[in-house]
Amino acid sequence: MNVSLAGKRVVITAGGAGMGRATALAMHNLGATVFTCDLDEAALASLPDEITTFMCDVSDPAQVDAMFDQILPDGLDILVNNAGIGGPTAPIEDVSNDEWRQCMGVCIDGQFYCARRAVPVFKQQQSGVIINLVSAAGILGFPNRSPYVAAKWAVTGLTKTLAMELGPDNIRVNGIVPGNVNGERMERIIKAHAEAEDIDPEEVRRLYAIGTSMQCYVDPEEIADMICFLCSDYSRHVSGQIVGVDGFTETLYPRT
Repeated sequence: MNVSLAGKRVVITAGGAGMGRATALAMHNLGATVFTCDLDEAALASLPDEITTFMCDVSDPAQVDAMFDQILPDGLDILVNNAGIGGPTAPIEDVSNDEWRQCMGVCIDGQFYCARRAVPVFKQQQSGVIINLVSAAGILGFPNRSPYVAAKWAVTGLTKTLAMELGPDNIRVNGIVPGNVNGERMERIIKAHAEAEDIDPEEVRRLYAIGTSMQCYVDPEEIADMICFLCSDYSRHVSGQIVGVDGFTETLYPRT
């Protein structure tokens, strides 16, 4: 099997670090023309010169439109909705309006804004792929993370609905459940959980591992590999799926 994305034009949101960066590099190496955005200018500058970058807050529809206005005239084949934030770790009564709105704005509104711009092009050419980053929080509950869970369940629903809506136009839509992904973002989640329960971060790290059947963490490159496969011709009839690359998450909140 020789996966190739040669000739494909790809937009990946939040491509400066983590899974987004790994996916941008992997798709670039497979021959795609890659466009990505982030809010970290230094991270974007560190990507290969061949990857076109934009400073863009996906929760702002005006910024999303400005980016797509520059990309879409030459066509588009793949959209990877990767941008997301963890939101607060707190009981629901302590979550502020701003925290709720910010989490929703990035995690679900941004996916809607980007898909809304990409879909007309996909329909016109009768082909296209959308990959939405979901999270195990989009298929399970997670106490003290209500904004994030609500947003990610919304992503699951959006993914399933778009797959139904766009299938007749030969547009495929799938979601990815990344699980415990090694990197700075996971470290922040572990720290917040440890502080919320007043326990050692290493104990939290262990609990998150045993919350998966394979008792594991995964690397960003593993997520990138699955995204590339789902965007390739080898997956030409795979749509409407929520695919886990997570060692099978059984629980997101192992209790001490």
